[in-house]
Amino acid sequence: MNGTLLLSIYVFVLAGFLGYELLTKVPPMLHTPLMSGANAMSGITIIGAIVLAGATTGIVSLILAIAALALATTNVVGGFLVTDRMLASFTARRDER
Repeated sequence: MNGTLLLSIYVFVLAGFLGYELLTKVPPMLHTPLMSGANAMSGITIIGAIVLAGATTGIVSLILAIAALALATTNVVGGFLVTDRMLASFTARRDER
């Protein structure tokens, strides 16, 4: 196996394990605000996918870049929708005053 590929797989598995361990330790009350911040930072993934789509030469790379762009965009939009819904639950309704 190529050394770079093996190192990439190692980093991917380690990041997945670390992410799982960290997220299982977060109390439920803090989960939504923490994920809202993480989803806002996922905008960096969108920029990376756009750069990757522009720099590719093969069709497989282009398809993977477009898939990454679609998934990252879905993640960011969904995160902001969840954040908006969470913040709406904390505002006082005008008819209850």
